[in-house]
Amino acid sequence: QVQLVESGGGLVQAGGSLRLSCAASGRTFSITAMGWFRQAPGKERDFVASMSWSGGTTYYADSVKGRFTISRDNRKNTVYLQMSSLKPEDTAVYYCAASRRVAVSSSRWAYDYWGQGTQVTVSS
Repeated sequence: QVQLVESGGGLVQAGGSLRLSCAASGRTFSITAMGWFRQAPGKERDFVASMSWSGGTTYYADSVKGRFTISRDNRKNTVYLQMSSLKPEDTAVYYCAASRRVAVSSSRWAYDYWGQGTQVTVSS
């Protein structure tokens, strides 16, 4: 099993920045990819960004490309989502996910483990 714990959410004004963290523990050797998803009230859980566990490949949703950056710290088994130029439409609960089957993927069905989520609220 892999456990994921997100942190770093909060309230920020439009145009501001936040950095989310996702600490992985347990059988981390089985992880092949990490991803970030978000879910706004009444909406589906949408893909935000993905990174291969080796760090060599990244993939972003068009809506965040150029504003968000996914990265990882190998020593800490932690993945980050740096969010800049935030917009009110970025408001959502952000979830970290880990896959043991794919390199990178935008499909939530490709991920086997999920964190509990962290709220991000962007005020206008």
